[in-house]
Amino acid sequence: MVSRSLLTPLAVLGMIEAAWLGMIPRTWLATTVKAATSGFVDHGVAVPFSTHRGVVATEGKPGEALVLIWLYDQRGCYGLLIVEAESGRSEELPTPFPWGGDAPYASLLSSRGKLYTHFGSHFVEFDPQTRAFTFVHKTAPQMAMSLTEDDRGIIWSATYPQCGLASYDPATGTFRDHGHLHRENWAQYPRFIACDIAGWVYFAIGYTKSHILGFNPADGQLVPMIPEEERQQGMAQVFRATDGFVYGQPLEDKNADWYRFFKGTAEKIGQLPSNVRPKEIVAGSQGLFHPELPNGRRIKNLDLATRQLTIEDPRTQESKTVQFDYSSEGGHIMGMALAPNGTVCGGTAFPFWFFSYDPKTSRWERHPCYRQWNSVARQGDRFFVGGYPQGFLLEWDPQAPWRETIEGNEDSNPRFLVDAQPDIYRPHELLAHPDGNLLVLGGTPAYGHTGGGLLFWDRKKQSGTILRHTEILEYHSTMSLVALPEGKLLGGTTVAAGTGGEQKASQAELYLLDLQTKKVEWHAPVLSQASEYTDLYFDRETNLVYGIANRTRFFVFNPARKELLRQEDISRTLGPCVYHQGPRVFVTGPDGKVFMLLAQGIASIDRQSFKVSFLARSPVTITAGGDFYEGRIYFASGSHLWSWSPNTP
Repeated sequence: MVSRSLLTPLAVLGMIEAAWLGMIPRTWLATTVKAATSGFVDHGVAVPFSTHRGVVATEGKPGEALVLIWLYDQRGCYGLLIVEAESGRSEELPTPFPWGGDAPYASLLSSRGKLYTHFGSHFVEFDPQTRAFTFVHKTAPQMAMSLTEDDRGIIWSATYPQCGLASYDPATGTFRDHGHLHRENWAQYPRFIACDIAGWVYFAIGYTKSHILGFNPADGQLVPMIPEEERQQGMAQVFRATDGFVYGQPLEDKNADWYRFFKGTAEKIGQLPSNVRPKEIVAGSQGLFHPELPNGRRIKNLDLATRQLTIEDPRTQESKTVQFDYSSEGGHIMGMALAPNGTVCGGTAFPFWFFSYDPKTSRWERHPCYRQWNSVARQGDRFFVGGYPQGFLLEWDPQAPWRETIEGNEDSNPRFLVDAQPDIYRPHELLAHPDGNLLVLGGTPAYGHTGGGLLFWDRKKQSGTILRHTEILEYHSTMSLVALPEGKLLGGTTVAAGTGGEQKASQAELYLLDLQTKKVEWHAPVLSQASEYTDLYFDRETNLVYGIANRTRFFVFNPARKELLRQEDISRTLGPCVYHQGPRVFVTGPDGKVFMLLAQGIASIDRQSFKVSFLARSPVTITAGGDFYEGRIYFASGSHLWSWSPNTP
């Protein structure tokens, strides 16, 4: 299906980020307040540039070399950038429909030179010659995971999450929304689509259970192309070959058998013949990077941070760099916390960048970082990162020079320590144990899997141990953790599966784990109808645990007696807490006072009555926590770093 596209490992990442960020109403992300209001201060955009969701070099008017860039920042995919390769002159066209925080996960440059994508439940065509969106059509939800062009020039789109299919004929202007064609009880990723020479459409899905389906446009018939017993956990694949057939595998595997498909029939052929070649179609995922210009030159480098484009001529090796410009509200802040050097640090997505803010000097430092920093924590003189994908763990020394993270390179800073895939793929909790040595990482598993594990990293031994979900709570993943006295951990689970996985447990639980034996000593569904324990906090003065479940159910738990002391639904009085893949809801002040970060403001917890009191309404919605430094609580609102002082009159 994909040819002429640059598919780096990052090209297949972040397939659910729009879903995560889509949980945050877009009005919450309008962080435009600049002046301090009631103790709140906007320190600015942490990473003030965007990332791309597909890049295509093409021709505009005859002889005009253009680069088309789908722009993505904390709002979602907000526009298409057109850059003239010769001069750097740029034009930015806003997304011509209400995209709702969504973004392209697939794009296609057709044989007629038009650019297509499908997201935010809208199919869209762009004409580089007229520099205009020439077709937009609302569809069944939600976004294309793959696009292709058949031999008649019809564009086909296969969509997430319920296996939708749409088609558009540019010659006649006919659009057909074929609706959701295949039902499963999990979100389906149709990552591959191809059409045979007879016009049949084939698409491959994953991840909970792979499949290949054939669709006959003539009568709307949908036909399973592989036996049910060959469906496996993972992703199937298909591609169109130059011989007119479509080839596919029930599971992506270079050593597995292949099928040949034609007119809705399937023939198992064993290994792929050496003379089979993919048909050239300029299509790909959100990482699509088509560098070849019609005049033989190509994109050598495109940098949205420096706003520079370099075009080279492969024949002469001569290159030219031009400057361009575009608007951006910056990357969405993920995990953030106070580092040992007194700076507030974290990462953004997308793009994947590290930021560091010094409250004393208001100075920013920024670097491209290793993938997505979900959860962050400090321990001693180091700063640690639990990230997506792979459930990796990084160690950063703030006192040493920054050096690019390369797995296996011990001189990197941050240094790659270990990964926990498939047991952890999307971290939600990184616990820096108060013993100064142990780190514990928890989160949801790899795509299509159900049940996440725990990674225990011993800094002295420089070694890790992984517990699988079957050794903790089967089909649960750990979303929150606190360290208790006498070598115990209290964990809170989520019943959510890995991306594209099938939920198999019905209710989240709390559990007690012994660090020496790595055994769960107790577990129970303490709060009825809880699907997740969003965050936990251990109060060392009272030996009690404060927690929040489902973002709105505050509770107090006595771990020694395994007793629930209080629970309260704060949804009507205070609203939901902050929510991210490493939320950091609870923040401790220097006097031991415990604060809660809510979407609408900041609250505190009374240690005697356990009452949660609203302290201050934020001028912007708080999207992620959070840490305390020099009399201020630092938090994120979309792409902006904010702070608030509890001592404000």
